[in-house]
Amino acid sequence: MKVAVVGAGHIGRIHCRCYSEHPDTELVAVCDLSTALADQVAAEFKVKAYYDLETLLERENPDIVSVATGGFENGSHHYQPVMAAIAAGKDVLVEKPISNNIEEARDMVRFAREKQVRFCCNLNHRFTPAARKAKEWLEAGDLGDLLFINMKLTIGNPNETSPWIHLRALHPHSFDVIRYFAGDIRRVQSFLTKAPGRSVWSTASINLEFASGAVGHLTGSYDMFGGHPIEACEVAGNKGRFVLDNVYESLTYYPHRQEELKVYRNSIMNGMRGFNDTFRNRISAFVQQVMEGTAPEKMEASGADALAVQEMIEAAIRSHENGGVPVEVPQPAV
Repeated sequence: MKVAVVGAGHIGRIHCRCYSEHPDTELVAVCDLSTALADQVAAEFKVKAYYDLETLLERENPDIVSVATGGFENGSHHYQPVMAAIAAGKDVLVEKPISNNIEEARDMVRFAREKQVRFCCNLNHRFTPAARKAKEWLEAGDLGDLLFINMKLTIGNPNETSPWIHLRALHPHSFDVIRYFAGDIRRVQSFLTKAPGRSVWSTASINLEFASGAVGHLTGSYDMFGGHPIEACEVAGNKGRFVLDNVYESLTYYPHRQEELKVYRNSIMNGMRGFNDTFRNRISAFVQQVMEGTAPEKMEASGADALAVQEMIEAAIRSHENGGVPVEVPQPAV
């Protein structure tokens, strides 16, 4: 399948590398508004450079368009290329956040549904062997009825461009992992703070109430050191609980009333080699589903999933703006 990547920055380069190395895809073009950047990355991957998407779509007719642009809060430059690719009938993978503008996010999902194209998002933290194994345990009933989930995602990021950059740019990952394991969230209640010398809401504590009746919590921060473990997810039910440590490194199941544990670890021989492998895994899953003809509404980490997590983030922002009151989360359309 022929693939075009829109956005030739750091993340766009990762997309280009993943597609160029995939046995079932051919990277045919790179597009960026910066001619110098487009030319540089196109030369690196030995493909054609374009500076406007309409011309690329007309001349190359790709099967897949990967949108890896950035913009304000890492999402303001997604809408135009995504809408153009959907209008052309292409299957689309967009970087997270789907958009920093919730109305644009809703519009993209609506348009993709109307055009019946596959529209997905790079919510890559769920695409690890450990996360899939945890999902297997959950679906097999090893945890029983869900009771609570605790999620932590903390990195070091000095970005000061927006009061909400931390929530909108980082926590699509957190909320997607939470939703992947525990389903839709009914209400959120958020409390945010600023580290000394910062102007943005750089650390967050968010209480969660799920549609299932389970409860949970998210701790997030832009104020930690990324050299230490950045992520942990604990999911518990009335039969047991698991802890997924640092995205993919290890997974431990703690059965109730048993002293023996079950541990799943990343293999040093054939396991994930680093965080960039989450991109490779996510893109490979997208390509496989496109090749298999998976129905748009059955795609993993779809645009609708990405919209659902942005709705949760916007509800958390409204909660903070209103003094930490619980806020209802708009539920996704069926």
